[in-house]
Parts: sequence; structure tokens; C-alpha cells
Amino acid sequence: MLVNRRRSERQQCRKVAKIQFGTSSLPRDCTITDVSNGGLKVVAEYPEIPTEFTIILSTGHTRQCRLAWRIGCEFGAEFID
Repeated sequence: MLVNRRRSERQQCRKVAKIQFGTSSLPRDCTITDVSNGGLKVVAEYPEIPTEFTIILSTGHTRQCRLAWRIGCEFGAEFID
């Protein structure tokens, strides 16, 4: 049985967003599949995801994130800002 270790309730969604791997890199497309007060789950087809990155929502709002886990092209991240 899997244990839910989230600190806040998650909301499933399907939102197009961008992920940026540093201030000088170009943002890349991704899809947010769920979000909570503490973090999010993302689908992105990139071979490597750095430990810290910026997620850019379709509204233009940005959040600083830290990679928490990765399985294939899905990964979870916690908000650090």
C-alpha cells in the first residue's frame, strides 16, 4: 500500500506550462498534471531535469521548484519560493 506523504491536498489538472533550467536557458514546454500548496507533478520529455528549476504558468506567474522524484517523463517537485 502506498503512503501519501503530501503535506497538502492535491488538485488534478491538465495545464500547459513552461519549465526553465536557469536564467539564460530557453523555457521548454511541459504539462502540469496535479498541483498542491507544496508542489506539483509534471510531464516533460527531457532526458535530464536539474535539481532546481523555474516553472512558468500560462498566466505568466513563476515558481521556484526543487525536484523531488522522477519516473520516466513524469516528475514531482516541491515549491521552494
